[in-house]
Amino acid sequence: MNEQQQMLEDLANGLFAELGSAATMESSWSAIAEVSLEGLLLSEDRGGFGGTWEDALTVFRLAGYHALALPVAEAAVAAAIAGKAGKRGTVAAATEGRITGDRFSGTLRGVPWGHEAAYIVAPAPDGGAMIIDAADGQITAGTNIAGEPRDSVAFQDAVVQRSPADPFALMALARVAQIAGALDSALALSVSYVNERKQFGRPLAKFQAVQQALATFACEAAATNCAAMGAAQAMARGHAPFEIAAAKLRANRAVGTGTALAHQVHGAIGFTEEYQLHPLTRRLWAWRSEFGGDSHWSQQLGAPIIEAGAARFWPDLTALTG
Repeated sequence: MNEQQQMLEDLANGLFAELGSAATMESSWSAIAEVSLEGLLLSEDRGGFGGTWEDALTVFRLAGYHALALPVAEAAVAAAIAGKAGKRGTVAAATEGRITGDRFSGTLRGVPWGHEAAYIVAPAPDGGAMIIDAADGQITAGTNIAGEPRDSVAFQDAVVQRSPADPFALMALARVAQIAGALDSALALSVSYVNERKQFGRPLAKFQAVQQALATFACEAAATNCAAMGAAQAMARGHAPFEIAAAKLRANRAVGTGTALAHQVHGAIGFTEEYQLHPLTRRLWAWRSEFGGDSHWSQQLGAPIIEAGAARFWPDLTALTG
């Protein structure tokens, strides 16, 4: 971690800890805008921070760690793709409809905080990204299983701008970073709990089965963090389709194991809404499905390998590190 990333970590850690899972757009977004985190990935000549994906990993991971209920990752990715500063954007997970010239008719689904956004970046039906003024659409409110806003927005002949970027993949990487942070947080909470909670006259942490469960959990969290870092470093080099696919798939699988173990060692208290594990695991379950579940990313990884043939697997894999 360089000096800039350390400063970002100190800033984001303190701010996100203060805002936390109870933050709202009305009461808390001004604190995010004040430190310009939505411009994290936007170039300096366009009014942004000029950060790299390794910088973004630091911030997005901490957003996940603190179960931050604000669209910091969505706003940062949208601004980077659209090249816009000053107005908050978001990124849609799915596009249904058609694009003709510079006009789009259809529906965007899984739009985080769509009703609060000035513009929406979405995967274009014919590839790349399209940027649409949110005011041109009809918004239907919705939520994911964590209670976070996930709206649907319908458009009819709305004017769009185009970008060659892949918003779906970039948000998948952002979700990997958030998952890594949330897993670390759930693990820390679990370790603290079993050290404090006693059963049969001794702390739960002294039982071998509990130790084994937490060791497995720690491995899953570490693997996700490594996958996130590898994908962020690949993005810093300019191109990371394989790394993002592998990272999201690995993170998705870690969610199932990690959340199950966290709730097992906590027992009933882990399901209590007021307890901090609850917002972490609900977000982990939601993020696992968003911007590509297991099936999607398994196909993205497997199809090129099958097409190239077994003889090309190892040479192609090792070429990625060249």
